[in-house]
Amino acid sequence: MPDTLDYRKKYLIAYFSVCSNASVKNTFLASLTLIFFCCWMLLSQSAVAADAIVQSVRVGLAPDYTRITLESDRPLEYELSMLDNPHRVVIDLNNTKLNPVLHTLPQKVDAIDPFVQNIRIGQFTPHVIRLVFDLKAHVVPRTFVVPPKENFAYRLILDIYHPHKAAKTDLNTRTQPAAKAKFETDILDELVASLIQDNSKQESNLIRVVPPSPPKIQPQPVRQAEQPGSFQAAQYRKPNSTPQKSMIPRIIVVAIDPGHGGKDPGAIGKQGTYEKDVTLAIARKLKEKIDKEPSMRAVLTRDGDHYISLPQRRIIARRANADLFVSIHADANPKSHAHGSSVFTLSEHGATSTTASWLADKENSVDGDLMGGIDITSKSKDIKELLLDLSLNAAINDSVKLAEYVLKQLGGINHLHKRNVEQAGFAVLKSPDIPSILVETAFLSNPKEEVKLRSGDYQNKMADAMFLGIKKYFSDNPALARAAVAQTK
Repeated sequence: MPDTLDYRKKYLIAYFSVCSNASVKNTFLASLTLIFFCCWMLLSQSAVAADAIVQSVRVGLAPDYTRITLESDRPLEYELSMLDNPHRVVIDLNNTKLNPVLHTLPQKVDAIDPFVQNIRIGQFTPHVIRLVFDLKAHVVPRTFVVPPKENFAYRLILDIYHPHKAAKTDLNTRTQPAAKAKFETDILDELVASLIQDNSKQESNLIRVVPPSPPKIQPQPVRQAEQPGSFQAAQYRKPNSTPQKSMIPRIIVVAIDPGHGGKDPGAIGKQGTYEKDVTLAIARKLKEKIDKEPSMRAVLTRDGDHYISLPQRRIIARRANADLFVSIHADANPKSHAHGSSVFTLSEHGATSTTASWLADKENSVDGDLMGGIDITSKSKDIKELLLDLSLNAAINDSVKLAEYVLKQLGGINHLHKRNVEQAGFAVLKSPDIPSILVETAFLSNPKEEVKLRSGDYQNKMADAMFLGIKKYFSDNPALARAAVAQTK
């Protein structure tokens, strides 16, 4: 701060000038000058120390946007601008200290981020730090400041949307008062109906995209309801104003998660086989088989040797509107004789922690407030807990069914480490509305099974077993419509 230092020098010179010329009678004036100078020093030091300090930085991926969070000891003064050719978002931070924490921000950008290519940070002027976000496409930025709450300090949040998603968000914001007029029981009824599967009455993999027609006026014989009464009541409360549309094939989406990757090799066999390589090879073969089915398609959480965090793997599945999540691994054990295949689902303890974390106040949430395609933002805490419990219990039940089908198929090509589906609190399985399983294909720590896992033929058999298990699951449990299913126009 050069200007402040110059003023200090001037006042210091003035003070010594007064002292040198002062007589005993002027000692009061000299003392007063000294007091004034000391006060000025304190105030100027306070002004120098007023720069905000960024304490934490985060980058999170949500289904519709990327969120960048800067957490600081005081509110950040900032200016937002956009540049083209190429597309960039620029944030200038005024009176903020450029520290090592800010320099870690570029490292937090993920390769799978659909919007942000890179982040550059530098001292633009003596009092301004410039953050430049290099973009992959045209975007719409949204910024807001959140005051301190619980364990969080001040937060400057930048959300980067695709233009279409931003327009949808704006529309939702404008229509929010009308949305709140809906009965909470209507939302609950819809979710209950979406979670109940009457397998004996599902005849095909087709769905209707319009609500049921109202009952005819002429008397009808009494028959058993095909859905719970509360759900039918909710449907009849809605006006049937939209024209009927034709039935469309239900496309089933399977998210395939090759375990580990990048800096995380996973288990390593005695022959130097990396788990991350085996899981990716099997995942690619499984995807190829699924994509050949006309009513199915697969999405890989990674299709190369790079690191993806566990929460981001779930985000990728949610962004793809996945009906299932299958995580592929290769086991390891200190005892080299351990062998066989296993299938895991989320444990009861894991489900409890999932409920707690979902309902917690997560400022940097990546899953948003949609559950089973329903917006629960405006719901009360009790309703949210009930909705989440219903959704999570249904997802776990379906996970166990899927795991049993897959485990049975695996038993045809390999010894089973455990003959029953196992449960554990694996973080990657904690999606509250997507049935999820984790397959341990074999033990890399077992020399014989390592040889198998290195074999392309065995990898193909593993992929076949999982594929047949998935097909059998959907054959016996036809997929219900998800909120994001495309409608005919």
